[in-house]
Amino acid sequence: MPEQNRAAQVARRPGPASAFRGRALFAELLGTFLLTLVASGGVVVDQLSHGAIGRPAEVTGPALMVMAIILFMGGVGGAHVNPTVTLAFALRQEFPWKRVPGYVLSQLTGAALACLVLTAMFGPVAMLGATQPGAGATDLQAMVLEMILTAGLVSTILGTASSAQNVGPLSALAIGGYIALAGLWSSPLSGASMNPARSFGPAAVTGDFAHYWVYIAGPVAGALAAVAFAFVLRGPGGDVAATRAAQGGAPLD
Repeated sequence: MPEQNRAAQVARRPGPASAFRGRALFAELLGTFLLTLVASGGVVVDQLSHGAIGRPAEVTGPALMVMAIILFMGGVGGAHVNPTVTLAFALRQEFPWKRVPGYVLSQLTGAALACLVLTAMFGPVAMLGATQPGAGATDLQAMVLEMILTAGLVSTILGTASSAQNVGPLSALAIGGYIALAGLWSSPLSGASMNPARSFGPAAVTGDFAHYWVYIAGPVAGALAAVAFAFVLRGPGGDVAATRAAQGGAPLD
């Protein structure tokens, strides 16, 4: 009888694939929420504290958060937390296209929720850390810079996920290190977003989309370049290790 009861309970549960994919969507929402909370919140706190934390903390905070997200829930859904990463894995045939819309929607929602929380707590301080071209940089210059930065970021992600490198959890160090490095030298000019979702959160809550095209066009072009680089370096996609990394250990589609 106990065995029959357990079997009946299992039968009523969602199938493994559907249950895992639901968790993966929540993981993307939560991960992007945390990333945007730190990235946008760092700018907000810096202004509220009259520069007490400074730009180095503003750019290394998100890098450390991404490292933590990858390590604590990368096995649930791949810890993309960035639409360009999802796009790149899909183009490499290491992530199913049918799951792309859900991931992107979860990422955008998580970023917007983070900015709503910041608004509720502090008001629209510092435009909620919106990413905009800095003084002395045009929209076009910022877009090209975001393209270059994102190409490097996505190349790092694709490379460390592949079986050619096989670095496992150490990929979190490489990715977090790249994000910090990119932000330290380039954030005054473009904000070093490299992530349309992170930039969407402040734009959606403040209603200011004047420069948002920069943070779609640049990162998407950079992701496409990274996919091309990956083809040259490692050939066609479909790598088994990268597929498992991209899907977080979910049943392969």
